[in-house]
Amino acid sequence: MIELTAGQELTLDAVDGKPLTKVQMAVGWDHSPTAGFIGSGAPPIDLDASAVQFAGGQFFDLAFFNHLATRDGSVVHLGDNTTGKGEGDDEVITVDLGRVYPRVESILFLVSSYQGHSLEFIHNAYCRLVDDDDTELARFTLTLGVRETGLVMAKLFRDGTHWKLGAIGTGIALKTPTDSIEALLPFA
Repeated sequence: MIELTAGQELTLDAVDGKPLTKVQMAVGWDHSPTAGFIGSGAPPIDLDASAVQFAGGQFFDLAFFNHLATRDGSVVHLGDNTTGKGEGDDEVITVDLGRVYPRVESILFLVSSYQGHSLEFIHNAYCRLVDDDDTELARFTLTLGVRETGLVMAKLFRDGTHWKLGAIGTGIALKTPTDSIEALLPFA
């Protein structure tokens, strides 16, 4: 497993050097015990993982809590965790790299606060890439609080016949990926 820092890239190859065909992007987080505290009137923190595809520098398709799969079925969101409670991964998105439409050049992975909470209340946020055997290939951990309501964690992108993972870790002001596709374009 490789711990990535913002800006680092990793080629997605299996141990035998062949390109990987299927991966899962899992995200997890914890929230401050006082965030959304009972009696405060604040809603509980509900983070959502999303995957947004781009082709030719333009939005192509997405998978998130309200649209669980891309049209080609290559990217599938496995369900919405509305609290972040519990151990391990909170939300998982699967990507069948062999089924991704050929024009798609990149897939952004982001986490956003559906209720509009600043991510400063979120702790231990990470995204991790695992293969079919549940072997963790790479992990990107958010180490500083983010004032915005969203975070572009990482992206998968084509590099010839291979796919690469790039760590991003940049805050962004949105609650769902459909709030501002234009704001995501610089990361595509």
